[in-house]
Amino acid sequence: MSTTVNADLARARAQATFDPLQLTYFLYDGPEKTKRKRFLQNMAISECEQQKFRRTAHLTREEQYEEALRKSTYAFKRVAELGLSDQADLFYFRESYFPSEESPFGLHVSMFMPTIQKLGTPEQQAKWLPLALCATVMGTYAQTELGHGTFLRGLETTATYDPKTQEFIINSPTVTSAKFWPGGLGKTANHCVVMAKLFTQGKDVGMQSFMVQIRDLETHQPLPGVSVGDIGPKFGYAAMDNGYLSFKNVRIPRENMLMRYAQVLEDGTFIQPKNDRLVYGSMTLIRAQIVGGTARALAKAVTIATRYSAVRRQSQINSGQGEVQVIDFQTQQHKVFPQIAMAYALNITGRRSIAAYNRVSKQIEKGSLEELPVLHALSSGLKAYSSWEMMYGIEQCRLACGGHGYIEASGLPKIYANEVPACTYEGENTVLCLQTARYLMKCYAALTSGEALPPMVSYLRTAQGGRSQLSGKLELEQLIAAYEHRAARMISEAGARLAEQQKKGMKPAEAWNNSSQLLVEAAMAFCQTFAVRAFVETVQEAKLQPSLKAVLVQLCQLFAVQGILKYSGQFTKGGFLSDQQVETCQNKLFDLLALLKPNAVALVDAFDFPDQVLDSDLGRYDGNVYEALMEYARNSRLNESEVHEGFFKYQKPFVDYLNGKSILQARL
Repeated sequence: MSTTVNADLARARAQATFDPLQLTYFLYDGPEKTKRKRFLQNMAISECEQQKFRRTAHLTREEQYEEALRKSTYAFKRVAELGLSDQADLFYFRESYFPSEESPFGLHVSMFMPTIQKLGTPEQQAKWLPLALCATVMGTYAQTELGHGTFLRGLETTATYDPKTQEFIINSPTVTSAKFWPGGLGKTANHCVVMAKLFTQGKDVGMQSFMVQIRDLETHQPLPGVSVGDIGPKFGYAAMDNGYLSFKNVRIPRENMLMRYAQVLEDGTFIQPKNDRLVYGSMTLIRAQIVGGTARALAKAVTIATRYSAVRRQSQINSGQGEVQVIDFQTQQHKVFPQIAMAYALNITGRRSIAAYNRVSKQIEKGSLEELPVLHALSSGLKAYSSWEMMYGIEQCRLACGGHGYIEASGLPKIYANEVPACTYEGENTVLCLQTARYLMKCYAALTSGEALPPMVSYLRTAQGGRSQLSGKLELEQLIAAYEHRAARMISEAGARLAEQQKKGMKPAEAWNNSSQLLVEAAMAFCQTFAVRAFVETVQEAKLQPSLKAVLVQLCQLFAVQGILKYSGQFTKGGFLSDQQVETCQNKLFDLLALLKPNAVALVDAFDFPDQVLDSDLGRYDGNVYEALMEYARNSRLNESEVHEGFFKYQKPFVDYLNGKSILQARL
């Protein structure tokens, strides 16, 4: 990074009305944890420079995979040498090696080992975890198939128990039953946790998890009966070997079924778990984690867009007064500032999501399953909501950067391509919304029958009817009330339509399908309400300097008002919000854009991304974007020779063939 900071960016930074370091402490839980984060990031960044790890933009896919393996092995070795075990330490250290990139070892850490921990017996954990921790066993999680994804009951891979040998026989009976998409499966993993349909004593007893070795531990060759490979180039994730996998009569010992909750006895007797959702515990964890990941991805994108908006000068506002910074245009503020607010909202929502997961997990460990349905509904809905908002927000940030947002050097294409798959992995978003909706419909049934409601949806009973008291002051409590009223009404309307369809003679499944769009919208309203309340309560409860709290309140207001305006029809239906109140929200949004402008750069600086983690020539802390872009251009591999060999092979012979004739007359 240059010691000279772009003058326009420096001025924008100096306009802040609060200390951004205090906001960084708020985001990272205090000075000590911030110091620790920076220490680990700086160490990792220094090591990456020493190892001369290459930027991915100029590499082929094969080179990216090999470079990712080189980085993964080095990073994991350093983790062991440093004795890192805290989850936050591990995240920030690894992120510095893989900025908005995936490691071929990623699923080994994020899904394979947690699944063993959550679903394995103590004996199975003692057997498999030490081998996984020393990478002798390198694993992934194989659930999705070529023909089925989120619909788990539709998965076709089978595990048939043979009591004579006390083995499971794993098969992929159809083309569509091949496992397809698991990260690290194509070339890296030698073991998988395989989700398969269990058959025992002649019965299909549902989906269970099995530990299956797929490659030889020495030669890395596929084992007999195993067909495995990489699925090929994708929209993103170039360094990740997402794979396919099929089985033909592959036998594994009975002990390789993960049996903490469900069990198969030696004679083939199946012991049902207390709750079927316990089998999918690791999936619930990863969905809860995704929310925070989407916040971080959007924070990176909006940091790039905001800093570049302060550097870029384009066009005039007042004739004859010169070109202005594009951040001065209200239209640019309208693209970018709501994404700053969304990034903060998702960050706080992600923290609430993880806290809920940890709380319920402790209850499950003690045998209490009462809150498991709430956790499943919340993690499913928030995963969908946050990833959709992230996808939209990153694209807004790219558009806000004009043509330069399209170049890999901006960092935005990589962020988009590698983060947006969250909309479909670990559960397709629409399907997840419908899972959340099932829980909400149970709550609606409890409401109509006069039963007690879970605290998270108590507003179903209290938020019906009335008129909003929202004024031009945008009182935070009134903003929450508007979201709760809208969610309560939409959940009730979806429940009423569902009942109406069944009264017409439809079967429950048909009525559900005929109501599904309303159900998805109700689930989103529930998630947005959760996010607004989480953001507001966190800001209100935080002990912050008054200048900082004032800015965060403005962000809360912008976040909530933007949602009201985006879905104004849903908020005005039934008359809770009037047209005049919506117009007030519109005017207040413009006021908020102007109020936040002096603090925009400081708000994104507070995310505290080192340049190497942001990996963006447009979002550099020093703002020297044009010099960086020219350096990136000169390093293009097409520039390794002044004249490309294609000129002599194709272009010059073509010109000679034309021999001065007009190209329109030549026979091509």
